[in-house]
Amino acid sequence: MKEHPDQLAAAWSELVDTARRTVADGLVVGTSGNVSRRLKDLVLVTPSGVPYDRLGPGDITAVDLNGAQILGSLRPTSELPLHLAVYRATPATAVVHTHAPYATAVSTLVAELPPVHYMAAALGGPVRVAPYALYGSDELAAHLLEALRDRTGALLQNHGTVAYGDSLDQALDRTAQLEWMCRVWLTAVSVPGGTPSLLSAEQLAAAGARLAGYGQRGGPGS
Repeated sequence: MKEHPDQLAAAWSELVDTARRTVADGLVVGTSGNVSRRLKDLVLVTPSGVPYDRLGPGDITAVDLNGAQILGSLRPTSELPLHLAVYRATPATAVVHTHAPYATAVSTLVAELPPVHYMAAALGGPVRVAPYALYGSDELAAHLLEALRDRTGALLQNHGTVAYGDSLDQALDRTAQLEWMCRVWLTAVSVPGGTPSLLSAEQLAAAGARLAGYGQRGGPGS
C-alpha cells in the first residue's frame, strides 16, 4: 500500500467527520446513508450498521476498486457497489449517499427535479431520479450511473440522494444544495392554486457559466 499511514488516518478522520455531519444536518437518521473517499486505488468507506458517533481511528475500513477489503475488520456499507460504480465512471474522489427527507419525498413524485432554482446548474442541470432498485444491488448502481450522466448529483427513487465531488466537503455541499432545492419545490407546489415558475435550459446554462467563476480568485480584491 503506497499511502502513508498518517495520510490514511487523516482521510479516515475527515470521512468520519463528514458522516457525522450528515446526521447533524438532518440528512440521515441512525445508520442510513454512507460516505466514501477515494485515495488512488483505495476507497475508504463507512462500515455497515455502525452509528457514526461510535467510529474511531481503529475502525478504518477500506476496499480496492473491485470491492476486496484491504483494511479493517468491519464489513463495508451494503451500498459499496454504488460507490465503486461512481468511482469507476467519474472523476469523483468523494461520494455522499443520504436518505434526506425532502429529496426522498421528491423522488417518489417525479422523474426529474423541476428546475426551480439556478443552483441546479451547480449539479450539471436538472437532477434526474434513478429508477427504483433494491439497495446494495448492481441494478441500482447501473440506474444511478445513467441518472448521473453529465451530472454530479442524482435522486434515487423511493430511496434518497447521491452526490460526488473532488472533496468530501464538496460532495456534502452538493448533497445539502440538492436537499434544499427539493424542499423549495415541495413548498412551492404545496401552495393551493399555485404553479411554480421553472427555469429554462438557457437560463440554467447562463447560471452554470456564472457559477463556474464563482468564489475567490487571485487574492484580495477578486
